[in-house]
Amino acid sequence: MVEAVQDAGVVVTGAGGGIGAALARRFAAEGARVVVNDLDAGRAEAVAAEIGGIALPGDASAIVAEAREALGGRVDVYCANAGVGSGGTEAADPAVWALAWDVNVMAHVRAAQELVPDWLERGAGRFVSTVSAAGLLTMIGAAPYSVTKHGALAFAEWLSLTYRHRGIKVHAICPQGVRTDMLTASGSAGDLVLRPGAIEPEQVADALFKGIAEDRFLILPHPEVAEYHQARAADPDRWLTGMNRLQQQWEAHR
Repeated sequence: MVEAVQDAGVVVTGAGGGIGAALARRFAAEGARVVVNDLDAGRAEAVAAEIGGIALPGDASAIVAEAREALGGRVDVYCANAGVGSGGTEAADPAVWALAWDVNVMAHVRAAQELVPDWLERGAGRFVSTVSAAGLLTMIGAAPYSVTKHGALAFAEWLSLTYRHRGIKVHAICPQGVRTDMLTASGSAGDLVLRPGAIEPEQVADALFKGIAEDRFLILPHPEVAEYHQARAADPDRWLTGMNRLQQQWEAHR
C-alpha cells in the first residue's frame, strides 16, 4: 500500500474506461475515496459502482467544487486524465484545434485554479496529469494532439517548479501506446507507431504508483521513452530526420 493515498480524496477525470478507469480502480484498492468523472454518465456510474466510489459525470474541469463537497470538503489528489486524441495536420479544422486545446490543456488550468489555493493553504496536494509520450516527443499524423500534449506537459512542469517547496506534488504520465479506445481511434499511424509496444491500462496505473512512492515527476510506463527523449535533446536534427523517415514510411503504406 502507498501511504500517501490511503484515505485520500481522489478525483479521476475521464475515468469511464481506459487509463482513467485503471487509475480509479488502483486508487480505490489502495484505500482512497474516489470520485469517478466522465462525460458518459453510464460509464462513470458503472466504474463507481464497481469500486465503491462516487460517480460525478460532466465537464472534467467544472466538477472540482462538487467533487470537493462529495469527498467531505477536500480533494487531495486530482488526476487530469480526460483527453482527446485529435489527429490531422496544421490544416485541421479550427474547431478540432480549439477542442484539443480546451480539453488537453485548459481543462488542467481551470482545475488547478480551483485546487491550488486550498492546497497552498493546507501545504499539501497532488496533481496527476496524463500527458502521453507525444508530449515529450511527438506523434506523426496528429498535430493537434501532439502540440496540446506538449502544452499539458509544460503546464505540469510549471506547477511542479512553482509549488513543490509549498507541498504540492505533480506527476506527468507519458505512456506510448495503451490498449484503449484512443489507440483504436488513432488509425494507421497508431498501428505503425503505437500498437506494437502497447501495454494495458493497469500497467500505467502501476507505473504511476511506483512514481508516487519514489516521488518522481516524470512517469514513463514505457522505459524506452527516456532514451528517445534523451536522443531528441542531444541531437534534435538527427532525431527529426529519424521521425521524418517514420513519416515517409507511414505515407507509403496508408
